[in-house]
Amino acid sequence: MGPRRSRRKPETPRRRTESPSGETSRPRTSGRARRLRWLREIRELQKSTDLLLRKAPFSRVVREICAKFTRGVDFNWQAQALLALQEAAEAFLVHLFEDAYLLTLHAGRVTLFPKDVQLARRIRGIEEGLG
Repeated sequence: MGPRRSRRKPETPRRRTESPSGETSRPRTSGRARRLRWLREIRELQKSTDLLLRKAPFSRVVREICAKFTRGVDFNWQAQALLALQEAAEAFLVHLFEDAYLLTLHAGRVTLFPKDVQLARRIRGIEEGLG
């Protein structure tokens, strides 16, 4: 047997009553309360039909991609066309994440990994998965 290392007692975390900016830290919520808050948010999002991505950043991305494919020619986009494209993109992403999470559960996990999304796209094929 090799030399025995002394095991130090782990330090207990110190609570800060005041942050460097001068405001007091809020008490930590329990894991159960945090989980219930997440579940409530998920239920609210599942009931709603509004768009999840902000319109202005999505519009900027669409215009940037359009400029790349048209070699710098700037097209004018109708607002309804951008909304239709955003609706389709969000529907595609939600469906993709649903499929990927089913693969996550099949693997016996609860955490969604990038490899789950990649496998979902590969199973869908070229037509459905943007292959």
